[in-house]
Amino acid sequence: MCNLYSLKTGDLFATWAKVLKLPVVWEGQASNFEPRPEIKMTEAAPIVRHVGDNAVVSMTKWGWPGPKGPVFNFRSDDRDFSKTDRVLIPADAFYEFTAPQPGQKRKTRWKFTMVDNPLFWVAGIVKNDCWTMLTTGPGPDITAYHDRQIVLLSASEGRDWLDLTRPQREILSPSPAGTLEVVRDFPPEPADLFS
Repeated sequence: MCNLYSLKTGDLFATWAKVLKLPVVWEGQASNFEPRPEIKMTEAAPIVRHVGDNAVVSMTKWGWPGPKGPVFNFRSDDRDFSKTDRVLIPADAFYEFTAPQPGQKRKTRWKFTMVDNPLFWVAGIVKNDCWTMLTTGPGPDITAYHDRQIVLLSASEGRDWLDLTRPQREILSPSPAGTLEVVRDFPPEPADLFS
């Protein structure tokens, strides 16, 4: 499952108020966040909550402690999240891993971006002062790479999750075909070796 994602598009932070239709409040060190090409589980990263009349951005650790290590992904199937601390995780890409390519020892890394959404949201919840990404069954763009996917929301769908303005089963569903673009990130495609 997803244990690595990207948030490099720092210039889009200014658009959050417009997209969420809420004033954005930066809590603590969140305003000092530097865009990063790789955010790994157990690292602190920005999350967004709807608090009062504001979208509150805070730096929070990814993955609460579990019996087998950090809980960085959490199954959404048949669960009610109406009484949970729902959050949005801003991202511009996420990664999945498959078996190594012939002649390679490291797993193959695939980069997923959302078509027509340079910045998108991942639905999440907070527990024990840490957050996790929610997962669902795989959409058609993911099935060749993994048997689950994180719950992805377009920029304009973020408030649906924060406020539950639509039924949870609609929000926490696989992405439709054509939502995602995927490229092999490692090892690079042969054409990339010389660029």
